[in-house]
Amino acid sequence: MGQSPDDMFGDEDYPAYTIGQAAEMLGTSQDFLRRLDEAKLIDPHRSAGGHRRYSRYQLRLAARAREMVDQGTALEAACRIIILEDQLEEALRQNQKHHGAQRHD
Repeated sequence: MGQSPDDMFGDEDYPAYTIGQAAEMLGTSQDFLRRLDEAKLIDPHRSAGGHRRYSRYQLRLAARAREMVDQGTALEAACRIIILEDQLEEALRQNQKHHGAQRHD
């Protein structure tokens, strides 16, 4: 069963935006978004026709990368930094969750 429109638009990971929409929203080129895909920062969903579709979460990552590149960081380095920051954030969240569960035992 599919998601309702309210569920989809509230979902950070729902691939709602085309590459053209994403590029316009970020003020960047479609090529920049393709390069983020090649650098493994984002892995856009592919529509049935093979077109890239981006989520709000992916757009936030792309915006962070664009900001870093605009400040002089190499694209590959910016992508690696963002990936590591997200991995650290997730590890900290899991650690906090684990420690919270232990206190309730």
